[in-house]
Amino acid sequence: MSLKTVGTALTRTLWTTGNRTPPLARSTKVNRLSTTCKVFGEQGCGKTKEQSCSSHSTRPRTGDVPSCSEPPHRSTTGGEKRPEEPAGAPGVTGVRRRSYTSIAAPLDQRSQLWTRYNDMKRMVHELIPPGACNLLNSSTIYANNEVSLAEVDIYGFDYDYTLALYSNALNTMIYNTARGFLIEHFKYPEGIHKYDYIPNFAARGLHYDIQKGLLMKIDAFHYIQPGTVYRGLSPVPDDEVLQLYGGTYHVPLQQDSGFYGKGPKVKQFMDIFSIPEMALLAVANDFFITNDIDYDPVHLFKDVSEAIGMVHLKGYMYKWVMQDLDKFILRGEETDAVLHRLVSHGKKLFLITNSPFSFVDKGMTHMVGKNWRDFFDVVIVQADKPHFFTDCIKPFRRLDGNGDLRWEKIKSLDKGHIYKQGNLFDFLRLTGWRGSKVLYFGDHLYSDLADLMLRHGWRTAAIVPELEHETKVVSTDQYALNLTWLQALTGLMERLQTHRDLESKQVFEEWQKEREELRVMTKNFFNPHFGSIFRTCHNPTYFSRRLCRFSDVYMASLSCLLNYDLSYTFYPRRTPLQHEAPLWIDQLCTGCMKTPFLEEMSHIR
Repeated sequence: MSLKTVGTALTRTLWTTGNRTPPLARSTKVNRLSTTCKVFGEQGCGKTKEQSCSSHSTRPRTGDVPSCSEPPHRSTTGGEKRPEEPAGAPGVTGVRRRSYTSIAAPLDQRSQLWTRYNDMKRMVHELIPPGACNLLNSSTIYANNEVSLAEVDIYGFDYDYTLALYSNALNTMIYNTARGFLIEHFKYPEGIHKYDYIPNFAARGLHYDIQKGLLMKIDAFHYIQPGTVYRGLSPVPDDEVLQLYGGTYHVPLQQDSGFYGKGPKVKQFMDIFSIPEMALLAVANDFFITNDIDYDPVHLFKDVSEAIGMVHLKGYMYKWVMQDLDKFILRGEETDAVLHRLVSHGKKLFLITNSPFSFVDKGMTHMVGKNWRDFFDVVIVQADKPHFFTDCIKPFRRLDGNGDLRWEKIKSLDKGHIYKQGNLFDFLRLTGWRGSKVLYFGDHLYSDLADLMLRHGWRTAAIVPELEHETKVVSTDQYALNLTWLQALTGLMERLQTHRDLESKQVFEEWQKEREELRVMTKNFFNPHFGSIFRTCHNPTYFSRRLCRFSDVYMASLSCLLNYDLSYTFYPRRTPLQHEAPLWIDQLCTGCMKTPFLEEMSHIR
């Protein structure tokens, strides 16, 4: 059974069982002002498949407290007998819909709410058989925008974490070396040396408050997710977070990270290489705090950033990788297969990377072979992205066979040659490669993709290695059950919140506690500290918002391209807006009636 069938069945169950709002006086205006809604596959809802939302079969029922004007057992159409409903939702057998109107004596309010709760929970368990959610494949390419590969003639690539994927051992080396620089060069206490690298602590896309020394996850609306704020290695209580930010979880736009993830007070870590930097910031803060040493978080941030930068500027990372390519470079044969396939179909390829030629040459030779340059029509190294995409002054320089700079003016970009620096404006002028016939792959949403998407109209593809882990988690039965019950419980709370007596409030307090526990459990499936890189409790993360904004498609690795024909068209799924049709699967958590007092509003209008 697919998630679509499960979601549709649960949505219809919520819709059919009703809102349980207190009885309202009926008005002839209600029927005239109600919109119609399609009921697909329902043969027991009346004589036609299109009915008024205010008809007895689809409107929120009022059976909890029968009204004087409407007996609880009133038939659906005049004196006709209500048709018997099918055993289950379309595509679901053996599950009979539960009716909440009964000839039995009415229960007290608390018992009625718990009856609804238990019925909904039973429904969730019955409708999700084992294996129902094993539909996600980490080798899939996901579309934010419609892209036809038939229209793409030119494929461009970044190098690090795009053509070359690295093992986690590289992060450990970067952390250890930067920690050494922090102690030896910046004279930090030796005690920091006892902190080893924690590989699963930080996650890409987090924000760091430079002045407060806090690492946190922020959603697409600039709100901090409670439970994801860390000072050092210790979580900061939610009450303290509110106090630090003036009684709100909101981070103002002027403080938040700018276009390239660097704001005056908050920085967003978007690079995979930044994960060791976040870990070092956390342990350095933790050392000073636990040892009660006074320090300035701003100075700490600056020093850690410089220490990490020294690892790259001094060439340590390049040296480690070149000395042990098998240890650090992963799945090179897949990169080789992708390049062969593209070239065999007559596609033009180019490479724009910030890495030096000697490093790229060693890695590409390891993955593809000595003749790797034959695959590319243009190769540009040390491009200084993102400035490469915005600076129109810096000229191209050609490198000779030894990697030394030549002095002649560049009038064309020729195949087989290596170029350094330059700018995109000269690149476009010399190649003529413009618009949607170009598809560029990169891992950094800001440095690789943002300008190309927004300023130049290239198609962009984001490489997100974290998708492999995230799709595995989402495909587990336990995650699916937790998430579905969380949505169903949320919908139950939304639909029954009009009960405001003391007993109902006590029940809602218990439900709210369970809802918070479910949120924490769902977060911990991905990362116990910060959760999924794509979602907060329910909103997309700031990272996810940027991913959707700056990439037409995204995937776990470049090898995902091997699963598709080169004339394939990627179609984004039409995800529902909050005001759109109630039969969307994602409306499971709210059911049909988004507004609990819809009939009153219709009467007023």
